[in-house]
Amino acid sequence: MDQKDKTKIQYIRERMLEQQGEARIVRKIIMIVMLVIVVVAACVGIGGYLYVQSALKPADPDNQKIQEVEIPIGSSVGNISTILADQGIIKNAKIFKYYIKFKNESGFQAGSYKLAPSMTLPEIIKSLKTGKVVMEAQLKITIPEGKQLIQIAHIIAEKTDKDPEDVFKQLNDKNFINKLRAKYPDLLTDEIYGKNILYPLEGYLFPATYDFYEEKPSLELIVTEMLKKTDGVLAEYKDEMNEKQFSNHKLLTLASLIEEEATAKVDRDMISSVFFNRMKIDMPLQTDPTVLYAKGQHQDKVFYKDLEVNSPYNTYKNKGLTPGPIANAGTTSIEAALNPATSDYLYFLATSTGEVVYAKTLDQHNQNKAKFITNKK
Repeated sequence: MDQKDKTKIQYIRERMLEQQGEARIVRKIIMIVMLVIVVVAACVGIGGYLYVQSALKPADPDNQKIQEVEIPIGSSVGNISTILADQGIIKNAKIFKYYIKFKNESGFQAGSYKLAPSMTLPEIIKSLKTGKVVMEAQLKITIPEGKQLIQIAHIIAEKTDKDPEDVFKQLNDKNFINKLRAKYPDLLTDEIYGKNILYPLEGYLFPATYDFYEEKPSLELIVTEMLKKTDGVLAEYKDEMNEKQFSNHKLLTLASLIEEEATAKVDRDMISSVFFNRMKIDMPLQTDPTVLYAKGQHQDKVFYKDLEVNSPYNTYKNKGLTPGPIANAGTTSIEAALNPATSDYLYFLATSTGEVVYAKTLDQHNQNKAKFITNKK
């Protein structure tokens, strides 16, 4: 073998060694790439799993503040998901949409819903299907009919561990009231600041039981819910109010007088008829609860000396309605104010049993007083 052949063999051998080295490098690179792909895929899978798991949990477990969410008629599951996500009720619209499909849920209703970021997806779905809040209320406040603002302040204070005087003071704070007026401008009109008004919100906090889903709701939230209820109730009577030229303020004022005079056994529309009959002939309403309101104190009886109290709220001294409501009124009294019975009565009085007797003349009324009640001193 000559030198030339040896050189050629040597070259081939070197090339083979080089190719073997390159093959090992390629194999290593492929192994590293495959390992990276596996790791990335695993990370993506784990990340995706954790992401979906997180999206299936409440948007904010600690936020129990109820929000009103409006679901329009004809909304698809996708539309509903987007609305809920935009308002922070759920974390992810797409995940919620797929969750609904996976669970084969349907039958969602259009309407206004009270939902909170702390609600679970099953709770939200149940609410959307039933139209009801499925969360357990953290606080319930019941405001009975015929309560005055100062009494309501005490009820709120007792339920929220606040000082009654502080609550009452805030309920009459102009800045506080103006915030509420911005929310309900059609309800809280300039009439609440009318001449001789004692307390602007008197009569506007509707008697009902209110559920709150926060442990410590603010006074603004509590009062806002009460005003919302009043606004909703009055909205049902708007046509009648317009027809009979009743403003919110006038209706609530008359209804409060009926509420305060009524007993459990009385037909409020009859009391309403007496008030209307008196106003028609320009006769003072002469209703005792207005005297007590003017005095600012509770009494079991009203005496003749009490009738002399000097106040725009005293309907023995002033004709027509009081400057504003003297208490809150329920729907029965509101309806009675709008639809008084037809009668010729100008007088009424409640007996010791709660029955109410009526009279057309003062002589008849005095006879009823002598018969049914003890004379005033």
